Amino acid sequence: MNSKLPVLAITMGDPSGIGPEIIIKSLNEKSVYEICKPLVVGDADVMNSALKIANSSLKVRAIKNVNDAEFKFGVVDVIDLNCVDISELQHGKVQAVSGRAAYLSVEKAIQLALNNEVDGTITSPLNKEAMNKAGYHYSGHTEIYAELTNTKNYTMMLADGPLRVVHVSTHVSLRKACDLVKKDRVLKVIELADEIMEDLGISNPHIGVAGLNPHAGENGLFGWEEEKEIAPAIAEAKQNGLNVEGPVAPDTLFSKAKGGQYDIAVAMYHDQGHIPLKVTGFVWNEGKNKWESVSGVNITLGLPIIRVSVDHGTAFGKAGKGTANHESLMNAIEYGAKLAKRRIDKNN
Repeated sequence: MNSKLPVLAITMGDPSGIGPEIIIKSLNEKSVYEICKPLVVGDADVMNSALKIANSSLKVRAIKNVNDAEFKFGVVDVIDLNCVDISELQHGKVQAVSGRAAYLSVEKAIQLALNNEVDGTITSPLNKEAMNKAGYHYSGHTEIYAELTNTKNYTMMLADGPLRVVHVSTHVSLRKACDLVKKDRVLKVIELADEIMEDLGISNPHIGVAGLNPHAGENGLFGWEEEKEIAPAIAEAKQNGLNVEGPVAPDTLFSKAKGGQYDIAVAMYHDQGHIPLKVTGFVWNEGKNKWESVSGVNITLGLPIIRVSVDHGTAFGKAGKGTANHESLMNAIEYGAKLAKRRIDKNN
């Protein structure tokens, strides 16, 4: 094992969902061990159960500390939080016990990263309802990471191949999202977009910024946010030396970004950015009643630590059946390894 490979903490996710299964399927890929040292954070009993679901011959090894990990293909090192009574676990069900386990796994992974015991974190899907039932009142991973790392300026980036999108707002109502389109926030997200592209090795990235309204407002005909908030943010970003363009009509921006005109796009709200990513990355086959592809990753920008996630949910309908697609988790591990390796090289 290459000692210079980054150590990545992979959270178990909601154990009632597909998280444990897609972890086992990913760690059954030898290529993972060629780019990183994977370490699962969660419950060893749940991961042993996932071995059977995934029909895997891997072995689970419960450990308490990172230093105890072997990082050897064929053995799944698990920081065992002993947080699930396996007799109570029900696949495909919203359970407080599963929400608690998912939260504790994320909390532990963040602590390991803040203590520099791991080089990055990869998160498997959790269920927001289950987590809230367990008493952890967050709207998602992003908000947990922001609070536990004391980060105020952050945003979500989605990526699938050449299409990369960052968001001015995410988990708020559409009505509130419109109110959050303010110059300072738009400017910060543009700056975070520039930073992540530099981290990924793309110098002087071309950033396209979406309008909020149809046709980017059509010179005020359909709205004033472009003129009063978005355009001034773009102008200041240009003054600061960033290669940014907009406001671009939202109905063409993402096609242009996918085609290479922009290295990254700035979306004004959750669905504006999520829909194009999931149209390209998620491929449903009605005839086979299955997802042919579930690609793409979710990266939280602005944090002091690396966090990359799958770009899908817990898929309760597939949980426990052994049919879950692990493509997005593989993408997340690859992205996380690349970001962590560049950070390690930069600091040495």
